[in-house]
Amino acid sequence: MRFIDQTKLPMEEVYVTCKTYVEVADVIRNMVVRGAPAIGVSAAMGIALGVKNSKAENVAALKKDFEQICDVIGKTRPTAVNLFWAIRRMQDKFELLRVRPLAQIKQALIEESQRMHAEDIAANQAMGKHGATLMPSSGGVLTHCNAGALATCGYGTALGVIRAAVEQGKNIHVFADETRPFLQGSRLTAWELMKDGIPTTVISDNMAGSFMHQGLVDAVIVGADRIAANGDTANKIGTYMVAVLAKEHNIPFYVAAPITTLDLSLDSGAKIPIEERDSTEITHIREHQLGPDGVAVHNPAFDVTPNHLITAIITDQGVARAPFQVSLKMLCDLKSNGVSVEKM
Repeated sequence: MRFIDQTKLPMEEVYVTCKTYVEVADVIRNMVVRGAPAIGVSAAMGIALGVKNSKAENVAALKKDFEQICDVIGKTRPTAVNLFWAIRRMQDKFELLRVRPLAQIKQALIEESQRMHAEDIAANQAMGKHGATLMPSSGGVLTHCNAGALATCGYGTALGVIRAAVEQGKNIHVFADETRPFLQGSRLTAWELMKDGIPTTVISDNMAGSFMHQGLVDAVIVGADRIAANGDTANKIGTYMVAVLAKEHNIPFYVAAPITTLDLSLDSGAKIPIEERDSTEITHIREHQLGPDGVAVHNPAFDVTPNHLITAIITDQGVARAPFQVSLKMLCDLKSNGVSVEKM
């Protein structure tokens, strides 16, 4: 498996090759690959790689190896629900196949992970189609963190909506929050959109409110790492602040995420586990130290935006609006039945 090392962007385009599932777990944990959909598919492919490399000589032994692989990968990033969705899907596939010969089990798991890769790209393109109509014909769109091709298997979620709108001829200028502390906006979103020729201006996170007040922002769109049944949404730290500012300035605030990012087992965002990351992400930028030695640091990677601040949630199945408890469940049910709609 090959990954573009997102920790090196935009200065270097370096690729990391993983030959074992442990190496895949490391690239997920260390944010070489990041973004909920990309994490999910990477996890599935890491599991397939681990099973392929297993020396097990019978199904019982392969099952033991499989469980160990899933356990290691499942401990990498706690917030992105796509990780656990991917593991469960691979577990379900394994259970269906366990009566077959070893070679068939291994090949089928590889094919399942590849199918998930293709499905993710199709889901992103569907989100783009559903969400493009919500973007202004002309004006500024603010985004936070990176929810583009780098965060998915291709095209993107929030940036996929922006791409689709531009492809329809809309004249959009993107304001990309830098997104401290990991700088996914200034490093990754700006890099992606510049490659596509989409006008982009990077702003510091604390500029968003001022730019909204000046009338420069007509809409906000972000991705998500987990969405509770009531529409509360976990996304990169700072998203909640942007949503509050958008509400104050009467600017629509959209979330774009595939159905796989919904976690209907949680009735609210209060139950979403929030990942705490290393303090050096706050006190340092790469090798450059910014904070004093020994200072206390709190570094949650995500915050939760309450559903009342969200105008709509754009999914591959359609656009959900309040009451989200009803509309999100309906979209999930439609997905299960193979039906898609434009709006709810």
